[in-house]
This record gives sequence, C-alpha cells and structure tokens, in this order.
Amino acid sequence: MIIDVLHGPNLNLLGAREPQIYGNTTLAAIDASLRALGDELSFEVNCRQSNHEGQLVDWIQDAFARHVDGLVINPAGYSHTSVALRDALAVLRCPVIEVHLSNVFAREPFRHHSCVSPIATGVISGLGAEGYRLAIRAIAQQVRTHGG
Repeated sequence: MIIDVLHGPNLNLLGAREPQIYGNTTLAAIDASLRALGDELSFEVNCRQSNHEGQLVDWIQDAFARHVDGLVINPAGYSHTSVALRDALAVLRCPVIEVHLSNVFAREPFRHHSCVSPIATGVISGLGAEGYRLAIRAIAQQVRTHGG
C-alpha cells in the first residue's frame, strides 16, 4: 500500500524559514518520520517537495496513474490560488488530506481560503509536523476500514 506526500513551495526551507510560525523541524526530518511511520503501518510513504505548481500537478497525476492508496498534500501558498492543484486532486479516487503546519485561520485573512479544502477528505491545520503523521494514520485507517 502506498501513500504519497507532497510538499508545496518554500517548505524546503523548513527549520530556517520563520521558525516562530513553522517550527525548527526540517523537511528532511519530517519526511524521515513519515517514512518510519509508513514502515510501522505497512505502507510505503513517498515524499516529494516542489516550488513549482506544474511539478506538483504532474506528481498528482502520477499518483492517479499509480493508483496510490492515499495522498497527503501541503499546498502551502498554492492553497489559496491554485485551481490547477484543486482540479488535479479532484481526479484522485483515494483519500486526500490537506495539511498545514500553522493554523491558517489564526493568520492573515487571505490564508483563510483554500482551493483544495473543498475536495479534500480532511484538513489538518495548526499542529505542526504532527499534522502530517495524523494524516498518514487517518489514511491508513480509512484504507483498512473502507478500502479507501
């Protein structure tokens, strides 16, 4: 069983970028913890990051072609602007969980809207890196209980 994790723009700078908002944990550390959790749950977890919207769309389409069991995405700044990501995600037939490290609703008003949230299975916001692990666990439970 396979879960893809996609990280959007600027998340490659985690640990250095605005640690008061995003914390000190690096993306490499988050990805390592997700792969370890995948091993524990008997899921393969593939993690990718891109600053480019089209690359993220390509990876979503690739997930569709590979029939992944679930997809976790932190669209970052594209959450608020990308109809292209929303449309690509809408094609998936597996659980999709949108994750944000910070509580977007406690931040600037423009961050309160997400193009992705309406088509996501669930949204986790404000729990830091733990939000990714909760998303992986939620997908694993849904796949095992309902077959995805």
